[in-house]
Amino acid sequence: MSAATPALRSLLERLRQGWRASPLPGFFAWWGGELGALLPPRWRAALAGGADWHLLQQVDGDWRLRRAGRTEPLARWSDGLDAAAQQAALAAAWQGTDPEDRRLALLLPADAVLRRVLQLPVAARGKLRQVAGFEMDRQTPFSAAQVYHAVRELAQPAVAGRCAVELLVLRRDTLDPLLARLATLGITVDAVDLAQDAGRLGVDLLPPEQASHRTRPRLRLNLALAAACVLLVFLAMGSWLRNREAALAQMQAQVEAMRGEAQQVAGLRKQLQDDAGAAGFLAQRKAQRATVLGVLLDLTRRLPSSAWLERFSLDDSGQIGFQGQSPQAAKLLDLLKGSPLIDNANFQGSIQSDPSTGKERFYMVAQLHKPAAEHAASQPAASGSAP
Repeated sequence: MSAATPALRSLLERLRQGWRASPLPGFFAWWGGELGALLPPRWRAALAGGADWHLLQQVDGDWRLRRAGRTEPLARWSDGLDAAAQQAALAAAWQGTDPEDRRLALLLPADAVLRRVLQLPVAARGKLRQVAGFEMDRQTPFSAAQVYHAVRELAQPAVAGRCAVELLVLRRDTLDPLLARLATLGITVDAVDLAQDAGRLGVDLLPPEQASHRTRPRLRLNLALAAACVLLVFLAMGSWLRNREAALAQMQAQVEAMRGEAQQVAGLRKQLQDDAGAAGFLAQRKAQRATVLGVLLDLTRRLPSSAWLERFSLDDSGQIGFQGQSPQAAKLLDLLKGSPLIDNANFQGSIQSDPSTGKERFYMVAQLHKPAAEHAASQPAASGSAP
């Protein structure tokens, strides 16, 4: 497989930096740890995978190899041994690890690397390596052709519109002899980094043209399985959509079949509501309208015992007419004013004296009292009929 083009490497580097600068790696690491803690230890060991980083460091002419995150060395051998002996020592230390997951990082002493913290515009976040290369002459005493450099974004606060980054610079004449020595020994490194606690800092000072290109069969298998999963998901979604469409068509047919019955039921319901409303209206009107006996009872209570009625009438319009005799007929108007059933009582004709009884004969007309709602409803009709 040919090496990636510079444009593709630049794109991948921008994507990698954007991913590292986002909070997603920390979230997924925490989430994966929480999910892994729920599994039995044997399952966690079986599912554990990914890059297994080993750190190679030269101390006083000896090579020391240890696993990332641990301080005790897995192997230690002298640089004076021949290539076969050193490869054998490295292979013995790598026993029990998957060859596809083996990663080797060369750790350099801290005094071999120049580190500077810069404030760069946020717009340069996707191409920090290129911007740092342009700033090399101004920020360091070296030119870009004399050094290897790496840039990492820091989490510390920066001024508005800028981001804090750290520039790490390594002279070529320091790294090239080490890489040449390892090449003669048949040892290939995957990254060049600095030590930090029991691990590594997390940068790579290895020149891009010297980066190792590994064949990853397991990655190809995982990609094929992922593609198969995506295809199965689309097939399942398509099957689900077809089932939903079939169910929807069946439901629409049932709805069309029952629509006529629903219209008939709606018509019967409306007719029943209209009949019930009419019956309720009549019952309400009947309950609100005073009866003949009620009006007679009210007149009996209000008229004095010395007066009596000879004739009484109540028509459908609520017009009341009654005739009788009383010693003082003129006072009857005052007695009827507070009646809850009779309104607008008045004499019709003149009051005449009856010689046989010695009382005054009268004839009065009145209007049956209407409830407030009925009276308000009749007001517009009455006002509209006026000329």
